[in-house]
Amino acid sequence: MPSSDYKLIPASFTATPSLAAAQSVTVTAVTDAGGTPDSAPGAIGFLIGTTGTVPAELGIDRDALVRAGFDGKAGQSLVIPQAAGPELVAVGAGDTAEQSEAALRDAAAVFARAARRAESLAVVVGGEFDLAPASIGRLVTEGALLARYRYTELKTASKHVALSALQIVVAADQVDDVTTGIRVGEILARAANLARDLANTPPGHLTATDLGDVALTLGAEHGLAVEVFDKKQVIELGLGGLLGVNAGSIEEPRMIKLVYTPRNSDATAAPAQLTLVGKGIMYDSGGISLKPSDPMHLAMKMDMAGAGAVLATMTALGDLDCPTSVTAFLMCTDNMPSGSAMKLGDVLTLRGGTTVEVKNTDAEGRLVLSDALVLASEESPDAIVDIATLTGAALMALGQRTAAVLGNNQALIDQASASALATDESIWQLPLERRYRDQLNSDVADMSNMGGKYAGATLAALFLADFVGDIPWAHLDIAGTMQVDSDDVWRSKGATGFGTRLLIDLALNFTPVK
Repeated sequence: MPSSDYKLIPASFTATPSLAAAQSVTVTAVTDAGGTPDSAPGAIGFLIGTTGTVPAELGIDRDALVRAGFDGKAGQSLVIPQAAGPELVAVGAGDTAEQSEAALRDAAAVFARAARRAESLAVVVGGEFDLAPASIGRLVTEGALLARYRYTELKTASKHVALSALQIVVAADQVDDVTTGIRVGEILARAANLARDLANTPPGHLTATDLGDVALTLGAEHGLAVEVFDKKQVIELGLGGLLGVNAGSIEEPRMIKLVYTPRNSDATAAPAQLTLVGKGIMYDSGGISLKPSDPMHLAMKMDMAGAGAVLATMTALGDLDCPTSVTAFLMCTDNMPSGSAMKLGDVLTLRGGTTVEVKNTDAEGRLVLSDALVLASEESPDAIVDIATLTGAALMALGQRTAAVLGNNQALIDQASASALATDESIWQLPLERRYRDQLNSDVADMSNMGGKYAGATLAALFLADFVGDIPWAHLDIAGTMQVDSDDVWRSKGATGFGTRLLIDLALNFTPVK
């Protein structure tokens, strides 16, 4: 049955609702949280550390806060209702040693969640965080907008209260710089929420073809050159990995290429060239190697979270005047079982001629990524970074808060790690242990797509490493971090958009490596 027979999509549906939602939130820097009767916030947050003064505006002193169970530790909040006027919210800022950039983002998120019934918020930022004003604007904006995200597009009725306005209350001499930071925070939150939308959207509502259409629309809005390659063109390109994974599906595959070129680049010095590759398995049943029917199977609509993060990253680069030239390849298909699906023992010929024996059809991500890595390598960029929900081994090793990073160039991995630290999207380096490489040998082909039962994240990365040659390359395995089961500070339940802000930061600060 063609998918159009069961995709009962409302005419008003868009795969990117939060793109508009993020833009509709008015974020301003002000010197007074009161506002006017028409703009008065529904809740005002005060950041309070474990020591120091308690703002008189809160109406109670530290002893009263402690008696109520609030002592200023990070993650705490206490809502103080008033007979009239906005709710007042005490938000824990932690002790002085904890008051970092990540802690301020977290505190803004804690406040936004504590005041979840209010459409309009104000947060008073005093001297608790010794940060640059622009950083304050960015971090508070990110934390609040990310925390108040919720995917509600397919609900006929939702109790979620969307955020409409956020005021950041600072000293008069900080307003201009905070406003500059706000703009950056809005762009970063918009991109991350777009990536969340794409990953949260059900597979019947967002196919590979649909994602191609979304990319064309977003590319036109954000000054990107976009090419969408249909099945015929994919065949002409010799993308045997993508075609093999797609073989069991009634939906066509798509290879999507996006290019960002910096504006006003110095003609005498070509910009650095970075290529991003995203795994876009729109739904992963496992193919013939069918997954068990458990909660992880249900979450496989998010197996395109890597492609979603890359697409969202590309939408932010122009708005942030990124100096790096960035090319992206998104490899998109679903992985389904059927009479035409690839079988265990089949041999695929990837772009460039490498033959691969399929020993597990659920090890499909590395097949589609390899085609893209060859395409990327043919353009000789300064570096390649791929991002993929690739292995359950990464989830088992590092959990849902930290992604794995592997690669062939330590300097590039160090740059990715610095971006992870700046965005609080944690990554941990695993070894690209080449002594395991012989596990990928095949008796009938150049290599196989599976190794032994141990070190699965490393084996998957070793498979990919064969297709980048000597080009500096880093691989982000986000299988564990693609979603959270419940709200967690600025991470909202469901898809996290992990990697989007990390990749944006990496592109903004990228330096070619040897």
